[in-house]
Order: sequence, then C-alpha cells, then structure tokens
Amino acid sequence: MAFGRSSTGRRKRPVEPVTLKLLVAGGFGVGKTTLVGAVSEIRPLRTEETLTEAGRPVDDLRGVETKSTTTVAMDFGRITVREDLVLYLFGTPGQDRFWFLWDELAQGALGAVVLCDTRRLEDSFAAIDYFERRGIPFAVAVNCFEGAARFPAGTVRTALDLDPDVPLMMCDARDRESVKAVLVAVVEHALTLAARTREPAVT
Repeated sequence: MAFGRSSTGRRKRPVEPVTLKLLVAGGFGVGKTTLVGAVSEIRPLRTEETLTEAGRPVDDLRGVETKSTTTVAMDFGRITVREDLVLYLFGTPGQDRFWFLWDELAQGALGAVVLCDTRRLEDSFAAIDYFERRGIPFAVAVNCFEGAARFPAGTVRTALDLDPDVPLMMCDARDRESVKAVLVAVVEHALTLAARTREPAVT
C-alpha cells in the first residue's frame, strides 16, 4: 500500500529574526529607564545609582523633584516586535558628565528615540544635535507626564526646530503599546532613509 506524504507532518522552519539596535536618549529625568522597562520582554539591565547631595548643583530636578536615582551607564532591554524582528534597546545616561558613553553606545545603532518633556524641552537639544551631526535617524517622542502642559505636535516641532521628515509622536513611557508604536516609527523612518541612500542618482 502506498502512502502519500502528509503535509500536516511538515514542520515549519524556524524564522531567524533580524536584530536591530536602537538608542533611547533625552534629558535627565525624562523617562528613558521607564520606557525601556515598559516594553522589555526580559528583565531590564539597569545601572542606576542614588542621587546624592553632591550632585544637586549639577542635576536639575525641576519637574522631577521626587526622582531619587539616575542612570550612570545605560539601560538595556529587548522586545520582539514580530517573529522576524527583535529590537535591542540601549538607554543613554541623561547628565552631561556621562555623555562620554554615548559614542560607544551609538556604535551599530540603526536609529534612536529622543524622549522629551514639555516642561524642559531645552534638555532635548543636545540629543537631537548629537544624532543630527552623526547622521543617525531618530524620532522624537513627547512623554506626556501628568500635570505637564500639552501642546500641538506642530508647536513642539517648531520649538525643537525639527526637520519635516523627523517623526514626532506623543507617548506614555509607562504604556507598552504606546512605546511600541514609537519604536516601530523609528525603525520605519530609518529604513526609509536607508532606502533613499541606495536609490541610483538620476542623470
């Protein structure tokens, strides 16, 4: 008796996911550690230290007076966006005195999220300038803190002097789906820019 090969017995070949590195940057106390922790499917790696009296002259606590710790090296998390796409998230330290770490963290990054607080938008300028100068694609995410003034996206874009093609979104750094939407926007933006650079010049 002949038996045909059963299609139900075939095993689906496992998908080898593409892994991409993204940075999460922004000013001191803007919510970077919270954002990484909200979406990470593994226990996030955190390098936090307690704020001390010695740091008060250089750590601006306006708007985040209850903050008691700060990131001194990086945060690290991982999220599987799709079966074939995994994102590694590296949160950068916010204070000026730790910016020497940024160059190492930025190596191999596809893109970045610049997290902003409308109460201290000026704290975002350094991160935006850093990624613009190095040609690293980025999106701006406004973390909507409770009690903070809400402004139209166009007003925030003008205040930050962003190029028209830079994605700008409102988000809640505590909410997984809100953060996931921001990360997807960064990946799409970076891939769009990469595709443009590969397009042949029209003669």
